[in-house]
Amino acid sequence: MADAHDMTGKTVVITGATSGIGLETAVALAGAGARVVITGRDRARGEAAVKDIQRRSGSQAVELVVFDLGDLASVRAGAGEILARCPRIDVLVNNAGIVLSDRRVTPDGLEATFAVNHLGPFLLTELLLDRLKASAPARIVNVASTAHKGARRGLDFDDLQSERAYRALNVYSKSKLANIYFTTELARRLAGTGVTANSLHPGTVATGYGRDGDTKGVFAFGLKVIKPFILSPERGARTSVFLASAPEVAEVTGAYFLRRKQATPTRVARSTEAASRLWEVSEKLIAERSPA
Repeated sequence: MADAHDMTGKTVVITGATSGIGLETAVALAGAGARVVITGRDRARGEAAVKDIQRRSGSQAVELVVFDLGDLASVRAGAGEILARCPRIDVLVNNAGIVLSDRRVTPDGLEATFAVNHLGPFLLTELLLDRLKASAPARIVNVASTAHKGARRGLDFDDLQSERAYRALNVYSKSKLANIYFTTELARRLAGTGVTANSLHPGTVATGYGRDGDTKGVFAFGLKVIKPFILSPERGARTSVFLASAPEVAEVTGAYFLRRKQATPTRVARSTEAASRLWEVSEKLIAERSPA
């Protein structure tokens, strides 16, 4: 179990916590006394995860909300359920993520990697933000990746949906760059509210990527080849747990972390103009798909 500081009386929401880093983050924070709400898109898998977290953490204060980050209507419904259940939210961990060999489109007509890894968490965070502010001091933790380095030219704002060209790792890298941009702009907007926002690279971790047939061919083979050399989900969760609970980062915001220490992302990732532009574009994409 990753080390967590005392979280007694705190409520934590963790997306994509039915396996991998998210599940280990939930075990650690529940074990430290937090009430933990995990989210996932599959109820059976989510209920199994709740039982596993309860057993391993020794805490019964673990529950599930089911929704799909790749479906904006589902995100709205999930956020509504979280708000109905949680009078306070002290920590939001945007952990869920996917990598897909082939281009897929969500019910909203969006490229799936961009939707699940960026736009869904963006909307969820917006919908929970007032509750986080009311619970301040509060924290938002966004799981990004050193894979953002693969997006050397930044985001192509004329092709955010990867319609012109789709290469799995490139699209994934751009979604992780988007996580850093989102964190940068979110932290700027939250200045003075008592809510912090930080992002992190968990390490190269043996997670559930590829488990559900999301990857195939050479890409899937590559994941199998490197698996013996990568971190366990428990070790990968350490920085998420640190940012969610450690007193020494209570007032740190807008930073990027690696191995529980502040690190410097790429020059491209430090563009405040791109971060601001992505926020505006994300707002527009969501507005275009809002209920009438």
